[in-house]
Amino acid sequence: MKTTRRKHSAAFKAEVALAAIKERETLSELNARYGVHPTVRSTWKNEFLKRSEEIFSKCGPKSEGDFEKERRELFAKIGELEMQRDWLKKNQSSWAWNNGTSRPCIKR
Repeated sequence: MKTTRRKHSAAFKAEVALAAIKERETLSELNARYGVHPTVRSTWKNEFLKRSEEIFSKCGPKSEGDFEKERRELFAKIGELEMQRDWLKKNQSSWAWNNGTSRPCIKR
């Protein structure tokens, strides 16, 4: 029987990480209580501790407007690259290496 991976929410991960940091229960009690593997619990705890300084940093996380601006820029770049790819596909027949010659193809 095939089992699927469980996907935990960010809130659940934070709850488990905080419980592990508080150390009010033994590690085996935490694993039994939340039903997660010890490796997963320790990974979440370490990630929580590493990224906790972002909360108090001066620049803070990006705002919704910053994300939207970056998203628009990325979509514009994608469109530009797609246009270049289409142009190259359309004009590749005139390239020298497609004709089997080593020098540029000059039609006379």
